[in-house]
Amino acid sequence: MRFTTAMKISTAASDTGLLTRRSLIAGGAALAASGLALPRAAFALSTGASQQLVTAAVNDINKVIASGKSESAMLSDFQRIFVRYADLNYISFYSLGAAARGASKAQMQAYTQAFSAYVSRKYGRRFREFIGGKIEVKGARSVKSWIEVDTMAILRGSAPFDVTFFVSDKSGSHKFFNLFIADVNMLLTERTEIGAMLDRRGGKIDALIQDLKRA
Repeated sequence: MRFTTAMKISTAASDTGLLTRRSLIAGGAALAASGLALPRAAFALSTGASQQLVTAAVNDINKVIASGKSESAMLSDFQRIFVRYADLNYISFYSLGAAARGASKAQMQAYTQAFSAYVSRKYGRRFREFIGGKIEVKGARSVKSWIEVDTMAILRGSAPFDVTFFVSDKSGSHKFFNLFIADVNMLLTERTEIGAMLDRRGGKIDALIQDLKRA
């Protein structure tokens, strides 16, 4: 059983199909044209520091996977991992798309808080499916204005598959701003799903925020 089968993304993303690396390139071009470009690396961005960041994140993830804790305890641990290692401000802004430009400062603060907790829980559940396995870091390379750190998920009863972290220092320190799990693009998947959720709520950001708190 491959992880792409075991880890199905939600209905909204399934309706649009898996968002792959080609989608990242196309999405990046579209965002650049609209003024919402992908993170630009500062001078200090390095492959070494990026690999160190991901190695630390992977070590923490592996510890949680092997902890034997309850689901709720694991999700709390995964949320702390996301807060520590992910650029949640950027991921939140990107996920809201064009609607972010029309949101007030207070709305963006509330949305970022609600979305950050939501996405941490969501991908924490994905990583819980690695129980009995582990993630290994393979290496890092510079790609355009970010660093890609390649890792491999090794699970029992399944062929190994790639998990790639995209790292930038736009936040002021090295943080991952995107994640590919078996070629499924977290950043574009969340943008698609949040867009669909916002449409169902008539474009009302406040309603979306309240629903994300409960999701």
